[in-house]
Amino acid sequence: MIEAEVHTTLRAFLRARADLTWPHHLTMARLVARALRLGRPALVQTGSARGYCLSYLASALLWDGPVLLVAPKTVRQRLLAVHIPRLQEWLQTDKPICSGDRLDDPQFRGLMLVKPADWLGDRLGDGSRFGDGVPTLIDRAEDLEDWTRRHLGATLDAAAWNLALATCPTWRDRLRQARVRLTKTLFERPRNPYNCHLLDAPETEVLYPLLQTLAATGQLSALPAFEQYWQQWRSPTEQLLWADVDRMAGHVSLHCAPAVVSDRLAPVWQRQPVVLVGGFLDWETAAPVYRQQLGLGDLTCLRFAPDRHTECVRLYLPDRLPLPNSPQFRDALLRQLRALFDRAPRNRAIVVLVGDVPLKAQVAATLAAERGTRVQLERGDLAPDSILVTGWEFWRKRQETLPTPHLLVVATLPLPSLEHPLVAGRVNYYRRRRLDWFRLYLLPTALRELQRAIAPVREANGVVALLDNRVIHRSYGRLVLAALEPCARANFLDGVGLGEEIYGP
Repeated sequence: MIEAEVHTTLRAFLRARADLTWPHHLTMARLVARALRLGRPALVQTGSARGYCLSYLASALLWDGPVLLVAPKTVRQRLLAVHIPRLQEWLQTDKPICSGDRLDDPQFRGLMLVKPADWLGDRLGDGSRFGDGVPTLIDRAEDLEDWTRRHLGATLDAAAWNLALATCPTWRDRLRQARVRLTKTLFERPRNPYNCHLLDAPETEVLYPLLQTLAATGQLSALPAFEQYWQQWRSPTEQLLWADVDRMAGHVSLHCAPAVVSDRLAPVWQRQPVVLVGGFLDWETAAPVYRQQLGLGDLTCLRFAPDRHTECVRLYLPDRLPLPNSPQFRDALLRQLRALFDRAPRNRAIVVLVGDVPLKAQVAATLAAERGTRVQLERGDLAPDSILVTGWEFWRKRQETLPTPHLLVVATLPLPSLEHPLVAGRVNYYRRRRLDWFRLYLLPTALRELQRAIAPVREANGVVALLDNRVIHRSYGRLVLAALEPCARANFLDGVGLGEEIYGP
């Protein structure tokens, strides 16, 4: 069977490569091989942000049929440049490898790397480009919900309005008036740090009749952006309607996207066997919350934990700090940061994660005044000894290319802020259905974000300082601490050995 062949071959490859230390390669490879052989869907939580790709690659290369591999650009580039050539040379296979947005050859038996947008466009469309029944591997599956919402979303930006004004001269006055009214009402809203607002009655009462009339008169066929927005708005699932406000440029961009994507994705999983692979998807092995969010049914689930001997993170968790919503928190945070910086190695990078937008700017300004140009605010080109103050999204997108920090400071848990209009919109969706919006949305999002953020520090045996005392005093704190395992926890600075470069169990 392919499971035995994959196990034997990959084990020999790993023994010849001392640098490949992830301990679960063989187990995961056997599961992926079994999923390919039986056509049974599977979900794998690797417990690592990287280093596991050889497990599914070995199975895909030894499988005698076609395989689609859906992955973001950075992953595809590394697979094509490094991992696939090395593994093929060892396996001595000539399986065709290609990238593309369609599978035209019915006799194709190779491995095709596909962009998430191309695969979703086909699966959520007519399905003619890839056909049904082709085994599919999805890497970085923690981002699948965001990929889907982005693909299904529609936008009316300045370019779309300008095209409409040029294409429909008879409607120019009405389009211009609607655009002016929308801009005026949105600019009258109070400013917020996120520069966006949910659309309320004053905006929808302008936009809906306009789109309805354009559709009734057949004008939308000449305006693809307007037609997509109208169709998405009228889809059966509940939509989030919001606007990004650019006050400097003086215009707004209107967006429409589904509040949840499970209804749209549920039929997709019936069309082909799928193996979803991600670092951190759920706090349970069966991943009930993640599966509910994506409309997944029964499937084989596997969850690996980080290695307790090589990936144990040192966790500094002081007690008796003010809670993040108190006015005393900012000063307490700065005092803790100064104490941490004084004990940290001078020649190693430090990252400070601050989710609150105004607080992030205040912390960066205060630290820069005290420690000079070593402190940077969300900057991509950093010196090896920089102190980077950043939000969660910036760190998530750049952490693989930035210097690995010896110290990662988490100012507050990455719970999505209810002050953000889009977060409030999704929470309202759950509230209207009397669902537990905290356990189904806010907490899973925070745990995934936290685990991904600390992954580089864990692999480098660094230190994580968690300065949000809700972990200690709230009931959900035990889930947060479980997500940080394995860790060596201390509530005083000397107990985490911050100045030490190497840490052993």
